[in-house]
Amino acid sequence: MAKAVPTYELYGEKTGKKPDFWLHSETIPSRSSLHHWEIRPHRHDSFFQILYIDSGSGEALFEGSWHQMSAPAVVTVPPGLDHGFRFSKDVDGFVVTVLASHLKAMPGDRSRLGEWLASPHLTALDMTNEDAAYVAGSLRRLGQEFAERRAGRSDLLEAYLTAALQLIVRLSSDQREEGSAADENERRMETLNDLIQRHFRSHQPAAFYAAALGISPTHLNRIVRAKTGHGTHDLIARKLIDEAKRELVFTFGSVQEIGYRLGFADPAYFSRFFHRQTRQTPRAWRMAERAKLAA
Repeated sequence: MAKAVPTYELYGEKTGKKPDFWLHSETIPSRSSLHHWEIRPHRHDSFFQILYIDSGSGEALFEGSWHQMSAPAVVTVPPGLDHGFRFSKDVDGFVVTVLASHLKAMPGDRSRLGEWLASPHLTALDMTNEDAAYVAGSLRRLGQEFAERRAGRSDLLEAYLTAALQLIVRLSSDQREEGSAADENERRMETLNDLIQRHFRSHQPAAFYAAALGISPTHLNRIVRAKTGHGTHDLIARKLIDEAKRELVFTFGSVQEIGYRLGFADPAYFSRFFHRQTRQTPRAWRMAERAKLAA
């Protein structure tokens, strides 16, 4: 019988059922050198990983297939995937492990980002390309920021992670044919997300966004559902929840103050809205997330 592939939060460490961090970063040598530069096959059920290879080389194992890696490059690994690594002794770089629930999209959902996050990717970085250089710089800064534990650390970690990951997706994604219906709907989704970013605090209805795009609410809902698996109303609600979570963790405002800033005139309605979306009250969610960050 084949030996079962172990599941870890961090490679080689047995932990409890609930993770005690939302993001962790360490250098590649710090762990791989303890295991003779080989990370044997394993998986992470709840975590997404980014490996930034700054120097050296190696191989990445994805579900039984080995792939060559050479610096500079980025490797991304979705939750639940059997994977492993072999590194040269001169390897350097960072491993970033982040709770999948803290990403901008869940791996496997029907958005473009969710689909990309659901598969492993090995992305070479051409350092003459500005986006590639920015990715490398952001991941280096993330690793340094995690290690130093200075004021504003959590905000900066999230900013570096988001910028780096979005640019990695852009660099690795194949170019689509211009002028297709799928491409037009992709542009509409980009515009919709920009509009939601600008207007979510005013709680505009789906019809407002459909009018801004020059299409009917039904047509917009059809596009959004095809791209994300959710309706337009759900997309707007998710943006409000994402911002509420960010403020609850990274600011010191009361739940009532945060509700007001997000456009809720009634604090009780904000709490009900948050509970309906997350199954937790804002206060309970804040306490649980801050406990993870303090660990």
